[in-house]
Amino acid sequence: MLDMDFQVWSEFFKQNWLVIVGALVVLFLVVNFVKTVIKWVLVLAIVASVIIYSGISLKDIGNAVTTVTDQAVSISKSEALKMMKNEAKDAKLTQNSDGSYTITTPNLEVTGETGSDKVQVTFRGVSLGEWSMNDTLQAFITEAKRNSP
Repeated sequence: MLDMDFQVWSEFFKQNWLVIVGALVVLFLVVNFVKTVIKWVLVLAIVASVIIYSGISLKDIGNAVTTVTDQAVSISKSEALKMMKNEAKDAKLTQNSDGSYTITTPNLEVTGETGSDKVQVTFRGVSLGEWSMNDTLQAFITEAKRNSP
């Protein structure tokens, strides 16, 4: 969550740096040259304008970052499924003492429990989360069992 917030803010500053610099210059001028209550009214108006403007932009940027993240995960899942088919011959299954198993290939790691419909998939060191069992996963597990002593 914090990483996405940083991405959103970073993208916002990249796209709106000129507006932010302009607002800071105007604030500097107002604070230095206006010496009355009007100064603080102008400061509050400028800050409110930037906050309102950024709120709309941050929401849009946040949605864009979420969409790109979802697309990247989807692409990674399809690549992982292709990799399962290609690397099934190299898959090695390790049975753990707690009843779970781990299947490893050069690019994949699949962890699950015997009899469970769910497995954890890691592709090139990046967790792709928990997946439900499907035909490709089942074939991958079967091949890994054949390859293991």
